[in-house]
Amino acid sequence: MSDEEDLLIDRDEYLANGVHIGTKAQHKDMEKYIFHVKKNQLAVLNLEDTDKRIRKAASLLADYEPENILVVGRKEEAQLPVRMFSKALDTKKVDGRFMPGTLTNPQSENFAEPEIVLVTDPETDAQAVQEARDTKVPVIAVADSENSLEDIDLVIPANNKGNNALGTVFYLLAQETKKERGEEIDQELEDFQPEIERVEDDEETEE
Repeated sequence: MSDEEDLLIDRDEYLANGVHIGTKAQHKDMEKYIFHVKKNQLAVLNLEDTDKRIRKAASLLADYEPENILVVGRKEEAQLPVRMFSKALDTKKVDGRFMPGTLTNPQSENFAEPEIVLVTDPETDAQAVQEARDTKVPVIAVADSENSLEDIDLVIPANNKGNNALGTVFYLLAQETKKERGEEIDQELEDFQPEIERVEDDEETEE
């Protein structure tokens, strides 16, 4: 284990937001990012790997102009983190359904020509991954223990099912990308997380 100060945030905050929590299914592509499997068969992802990969992804994203970055998140849990990431970095986004042909059909009203794509889930956002592959655009993906990494160029191993987990990853990714550019982020971690879930967490803590 690395020292706490080596991480982007305290380990306890990573844990509290469930960033490390995997699923009962484990894909062979993700084996090297799994720290251990609990007795209940839930995989636990290695937070050191998550932290390092967030830094690596940020370094890569910082090489691109914001308008050439497309961030995609179809499922509901991903939409707030996607919107806030796009707002923080002024990137293009698809928060909701990714329309077929967005990257491949110039006649589509949603047509875009990004130079790099960031997705919240390789499975849920498979259409975006496929079209990025077809147009030879690199893909960064937040991947859980069950995800295949086919056509993924850079993985961030993390819980991509939870609101707070995704919010934490996307906040840190936005923060580090801004830092790579010599800028400071205007948002706080809480801006990337749904208020209703924070209230529920507080209530559970008080009990």
